[in-house]
Amino acid sequence: MRLFLASTSPARLATLNAAGIEPLAIAPGVDEEAAVAEREQRDGPLAPADMVQLLARLKAEAVVRDVEDALAAMRGTADGADGADGGRLSPGAADGSGYPAGSDSAARSAGADADTSGDALIFGGDSAFAFGGTIYGKPHLPERARERWLAYRGHDGVGGVGVLHSGHWLIALRDGRVVDAVGEHSQAEVHFSGDLTEAEIDAYVATGEPLKVAGAFTIDGRGAAFIDRVVGDPSTVIGLSIPLLRRLAGRLGVAWPELWNRA
Repeated sequence: MRLFLASTSPARLATLNAAGIEPLAIAPGVDEEAAVAEREQRDGPLAPADMVQLLARLKAEAVVRDVEDALAAMRGTADGADGADGGRLSPGAADGSGYPAGSDSAARSAGADADTSGDALIFGGDSAFAFGGTIYGKPHLPERARERWLAYRGHDGVGGVGVLHSGHWLIALRDGRVVDAVGEHSQAEVHFSGDLTEAEIDAYVATGEPLKVAGAFTIDGRGAAFIDRVVGDPSTVIGLSIPLLRRLAGRLGVAWPELWNRA
């Protein structure tokens, strides 16, 4: 059973790789701000859990056509025919190895590990960090990241506490066509160090690491030193909950070991 990842997040790729899964990654191309604005205009402000679930679903759904094309290409390659991969497909090795996105070799590589049945799962995920009544996505700018970290360190040596929300959406395809989908939200508390200095904050921001991640922090990189503990599943904070993904796969009739394809 092949897993397709509707994301180009290195953290999600690394998490899946560590769990024995090498997905095929496809950039979903979803305008997240526009999607949230449209939903809020219709239904009012979204809670963090609802927002990440909305975006996770949209990302997974956005790549369905590409996955259908890729599965058809894999079957064609298995029959000795040339295939196409929809133009945005790449093997999901966290170390950057594999074929470039858009190459026919990507589809051939996918077919090489033997699953040409047309059965697959598509995972879409999204994350947001809630702190002090505000929802934080990616800061992008150094000054924003610094401002957030000054708030995270708290006061009088007591670090702040926030909640990382992670949306999960899993679509099942059988014989190359969508048959079912399930989704669920997970969350984890993040407790920051209260003795963090401004010099440490400035040095961390200068690395660029916090600029492109939800909440402006990581627990699997340099930011880990500034977080005292996580209450809940740590992989949720990284960007996808492996235990939850296993349960969602089970609800779609897929046993977790069926997804293992990484040596």
